[in-house]
Amino acid sequence: VQLQASGGGLVQSGGSLRLSCAASGRSISGYTMAWFRQAPGKEREFVAASMWHGTTTNVADSVKGRFTISRDNAKNTVYLQMVSLKVEDTAVYYCALGRVFGPTPTSYDYWGQGTQVTVSS
Repeated sequence: VQLQASGGGLVQSGGSLRLSCAASGRSISGYTMAWFRQAPGKEREFVAASMWHGTTTNVADSVKGRFTISRDNAKNTVYLQMVSLKVEDTAVYYCALGRVFGPTPTSYDYWGQGTQVTVSS
């Protein structure tokens, strides 16, 4: 399974970005898809997860109300819509695929390469 994350970039505080993660080698149907992020010097942090059918999601408190995870199983792609971005959202964002619907990195078996999101003040 390969996961290719894209959509990161430089944006001003208050701006928006939409991240995409395209999977190849396996259908994402039946699997949990998630986004994590890691800022320099910090541990990898859970952002959001989507259960296989997409109707059940979990979003970290730190981004609740600002970030939305969604998926298109037909396109084998998961998205992270980010609005009202803050400087503290700056990090490398990773997508992940796993069998367990959970907030810990160990719940996921496959990881994308990451995409940098930088929010300037």
